[in-house]
Amino acid sequence: MSFQVIKAILLQEFYITKHSLEVIVDLFYFSVVNIVVFGFVSLYLTGSNNPQAAHFILVGMILWEIIRVTQYSISLGSLWNIWSRNLSNMFVAPLSFMEYMIAEIIAGAVKAILIVALVGAISHFVFKFDILQLGIINLLLFFINLTIFSWSIGIIILGLIFRYGTRIQALAWGIIFIFQPLTAVFFPVRILPDFMQKIAYALPPTFIFEAARANVSNTATNWNYILISFGENIFYFILALFFFILMFNKSKETGQFARNEG
Repeated sequence: MSFQVIKAILLQEFYITKHSLEVIVDLFYFSVVNIVVFGFVSLYLTGSNNPQAAHFILVGMILWEIIRVTQYSISLGSLWNIWSRNLSNMFVAPLSFMEYMIAEIIAGAVKAILIVALVGAISHFVFKFDILQLGIINLLLFFINLTIFSWSIGIIILGLIFRYGTRIQALAWGIIFIFQPLTAVFFPVRILPDFMQKIAYALPPTFIFEAARANVSNTATNWNYILISFGENIFYFILALFFFILMFNKSKETGQFARNEG
C-alpha cells in the first residue's frame, strides 16, 4: 500500500471540492440550511414548554450530517471520475482497491468533521445548544459508529455505480434519506410502528441516536448501545466490501467499467 497514491487521491478530492460549486452547495449550503430550519423549529418547541424535544431535533440534525456528508463524499468520488472520463486512467495506474477506498474514506471523514464543526457552531451561537454537552467521549464514539455506517452505504452505492453506470447516479445523493425515519433520527424509536421498530434496531445508527438523546440529560456512556451499534457496523461493513468487490469484478466482466466513460 502506497501512502503517496492515497495522498494523490486525497489531493484530487480536495481540488474537486474546492472548485466545484455543486459539491460546495451539497455539502455546506444544505448543512447550514438544515441546521437553521431545524434550529428555528427547536426554538418554537422550547417556547412551547418542550425543550427536550427541541434538543432532540438539534442533536439528530447535527449527528445526521455525519452520515449524509460521509456517504455523499464516498459515493460522489467515483462519479466525478466517470463524468470527467478519468475512471479507467485511475485504475490503469498503480492504484489498488484498498488505496482507493482508504483515500475516499479519509476524505469523507475530514469533510464530515468540518461540517459537524460548522453546524455545531451555528447551533451553539445561534440556537444556544452546545453539542459538546453530550460529552466528548460520547461524541467520539457516536462519530466512529455513524462514520462506519456511512462507509458501508457509500461503498454499496459505489459498487452499484461501477456495475450499472450513471443511470443510477441519483442513488448517490438520494438513497441515504431512506434511513432518516428508519433510524429514528429526530424521535424515540418507541413511536414507530412495531414492524418499523424491528427494522430500526437492525440498523446501527438507531442505537447511536437513542444513546445521544439520553445524553441530553445524562452524559453517562451507554456502552450497551455503543457496542451493539459497533457490532452491527462491522457486520455491514464486511458485507459492503464483499458486495463492492463483486460489483467491481462484474462491471469488468460485462464491459460496464469501460462503458462508464462512454
